[in-house]
Amino acid sequence: MKSKSKNKKNIQKNILVIEDERPLVAAIQGKLERNGFLVITARTVEQGFHYLEDVGKIDAIWLDHYLLGNETGLDFVAKLKDPNSKWKDIPIFVVSNTASSSNVQSYMRLGVSKYCVKAEHRLDGIIGELKSFLDNPKESKK
Repeated sequence: MKSKSKNKKNIQKNILVIEDERPLVAAIQGKLERNGFLVITARTVEQGFHYLEDVGKIDAIWLDHYLLGNETGLDFVAKLKDPNSKWKDIPIFVVSNTASSSNVQSYMRLGVSKYCVKAEHRLDGIIGELKSFLDNPKESKK
């Protein structure tokens, strides 16, 4: 019996969500899973790196700025995007309420793929952009 699944872009993508607010994590995870993603969640920079090591293939990261622990999302991105990092090519979507222009510029300078202010975007819209980015990475970088 043949599978009815489409070959084109039907492979599930692993998304690492690093967010400290539990209710928001649950909402993000639920929506991502309903959109066909496999989701791994972390609440600290340390947990995020632990899952990067253990899971193997992470296709994209959904990252908040303020996290539990002493390190912020900016600390995470600085380490991840280091030229010697084995994860430097993983796309990062920062989704945060921190909208200061200096923070946004710092994230963009470090190489995040997208910066979204939570209050200005709906989850469905961000997930749509993430999906589009992963389906067409070359188009998204223009």
